[in-house]
Amino acid sequence: MTPLPEQEQQELLTACFRRCELTLEQLWARYFALGGGQNMLEVDAYLHGLAPLPRIDRDMLAHAVNERLDELAGPKRAPYSRPTQPAKPLRGPLRALVDLLEGAHRAPPERLPAAVTAAAGALNLRVEVHLADYDQNVLVPLLPATSPGLDIETTTAGDVFRRAGSAVTRGEGAPVLWTVLLDGVERLGVLEVTSTDGTDPDDPVLRQQCQWLATLIGHLVTSVTQYGDGLDVQRRRHHRGSPAELLWHALPPLTGATDAVVVGASMRPAYELSGTAFDYSLAEHRAQLALFDTGARGGAPSLAVVTALSAYRSARRDGASLAAQHAAIAGILGEHPDTPAVNELVAELDLHTGDLRWLAAGSRAPVVVHRGVLPRPRAGQETGQVRLRPGELFAVCCQGTLETQDPSGTPFGTEGVQRLVDRHADAPAPEIARKITDAVADHHGSALPDDIGVVIVRWTPMA
Repeated sequence: MTPLPEQEQQELLTACFRRCELTLEQLWARYFALGGGQNMLEVDAYLHGLAPLPRIDRDMLAHAVNERLDELAGPKRAPYSRPTQPAKPLRGPLRALVDLLEGAHRAPPERLPAAVTAAAGALNLRVEVHLADYDQNVLVPLLPATSPGLDIETTTAGDVFRRAGSAVTRGEGAPVLWTVLLDGVERLGVLEVTSTDGTDPDDPVLRQQCQWLATLIGHLVTSVTQYGDGLDVQRRRHHRGSPAELLWHALPPLTGATDAVVVGASMRPAYELSGTAFDYSLAEHRAQLALFDTGARGGAPSLAVVTALSAYRSARRDGASLAAQHAAIAGILGEHPDTPAVNELVAELDLHTGDLRWLAAGSRAPVVVHRGVLPRPRAGQETGQVRLRPGELFAVCCQGTLETQDPSGTPFGTEGVQRLVDRHADAPAPEIARKITDAVADHHGSALPDDIGVVIVRWTPMA
């Protein structure tokens, strides 16, 4: 590549500067922000052809001018000292990802659908985003719509969500590719993808491109939800009271994973949760988790479990043992004697050996259901330990899950949890958790009298 002669670059750059509607001071400020090291007088002398600039400063100045010309959309761009690649890809997957990133940059959540549409267009696709509601019963459109959504239990889209996979539907019109929408490993919903140029959705290249697109959209959905309510409003099906708002914002993602372990959780009722919380931390050599439950409803129980959760996180991050974690939780709750009692279980899993250790405390402490071993009722404080086999699951359940009764007075029980864990053992961990809380709600048959919560953990050691 032959460098552009310095004088020609200077003349063209100066001509572009005259068209970019900036004062010298404004241009210099932009150039300085890019890392330019020359003062304003030296830049002015260069623009008037009175003094040279080092090549790197000339190119920084050209970049500052070009950024402004891009803002004005239209005038010819200033040249660099040597030929360069296009600043933005013109087509294909990279163009789609860049369009999505640029469209979402500093954008309110309501602008994300337009960014998705533009990115999909670069791939000759039409993409619709469907997000799971907080009960994980329905997939609702990203855009406001009168549609009631897609049922997770009975539709193709719902099947894709449950399996965290993909599927193709064919009928009248163009075939549709459905693929799961993930933020990392957390299921957020599904993408409905239709090709606008006739590409078959079974094409492996198209599927790979859609996976990339889904991954980035998933990250953006989570990111924009943190600073705006637009997408959160779409996912809500009911009013959520203040205790539930406090708890939901304190919880970690419902799914977490590393190469060796997957954690999936489900908490119900999603819009009235007030006395149950969970937490986890995944590292290279161990996984740590906790479940807290007051067995009560209202604002005071919510504050109590959030206090316990905060104390647990602080102690865990200090490297405390299970006993020290329990002591820290008891200590902080002891400073507030008027708050409801918190039942707790703290546990850790050695990711090399499969050794699972836990400490449970309280009158209605959460329990571990594992390999057909049904824990006995207990009160006070108890420790336990088992060794998992590779690929094995265990469930941690609050007492509300176990004690919820059907109309005849029969509790769901640890047997019900074990039965569902065994039946769905090949499903993703978060799907098993969802199945259990759905089954408990169906078992009761009406509004839940207590919070129900379950955390499923699958250990798969690296070879």
